[in-house]
Amino acid sequence: MITPFDEDGGVDYQQAGQLAIHLVEQGSDGIVVSGTTGESATLNVDEKIRLFTAVKAAVGNRASVLAGTGSYSTADTIVLTHAAQGAGVDGVLVVTPYYNKPSQRGLYEHFKSVANASSLPVVLYNVPGRTGVNLEAGTCLALAAVDNIVAVKEASKDLQQIGEIAAGSPPDFQIYSGDDAVTLPILSLGGVGVISVISHLISAELQEMHQAFFRGDLAEAQAIHLKTLALTRAMFAVPSPVPTKTALAMIGIIDSDSVRLPLVDATEIERSGILEAIQRYGLIG
Repeated sequence: MITPFDEDGGVDYQQAGQLAIHLVEQGSDGIVVSGTTGESATLNVDEKIRLFTAVKAAVGNRASVLAGTGSYSTADTIVLTHAAQGAGVDGVLVVTPYYNKPSQRGLYEHFKSVANASSLPVVLYNVPGRTGVNLEAGTCLALAAVDNIVAVKEASKDLQQIGEIAAGSPPDFQIYSGDDAVTLPILSLGGVGVISVISHLISAELQEMHQAFFRGDLAEAQAIHLKTLALTRAMFAVPSPVPTKTALAMIGIIDSDSVRLPLVDATEIERSGILEAIQRYGLIG
């Protein structure tokens, strides 16, 4: 979920709760708070904890809430995970440490330490395009043996790697697409869902695609997936979540499309492209 800001750049906690409710009502089964799309890199610890509390209070038991608690520091990740547990969230999404580029053994020890420090379910998050390090299939499978490491969000685009995880993981270990453009291929390899960006705009259709896939209507699932690709491209035409915030504000779901530096608001040319994409999809007149 994006993090709504007011015009002064502060977190709008009331609107965050309202957006979470909207997403659930439109078809999302769960909400990730303070993930990449939530601009976690520019939120401070107090803001994150207040967001965890506000969103969980807003949705209650209608949807699961995952708190993005990962960072480049194992110790800091553990501290924030403890705080997230105190805020009542249902689990944590922990990204691979960025910038310091740990080895595979370092990644294993990092995630194991975080998992062992909490009773919350842990979802691994592999997004090498942003972090500079890839959680390899063998390391992911070793972590799947840890009791409360329950899933991986895979945004590597490496379908062979994802297939190897699916082939070697325990039956109760879940794989989520972390990239809207390859959700259907990941489902075909054994994935169970997507942690999505375009769900801000088309949660109901993504829910329909998943239901079609799991009941065996592959033609319907394929048709929906292919229809979403142009919208997906538009939502990543400039650094995310700038296009998504812009689109949500254009539609009237949030009040402000402001982002925090070093991200910058969309230019007029970029806004024109975003508007065209949501018009073509029928999301706005």
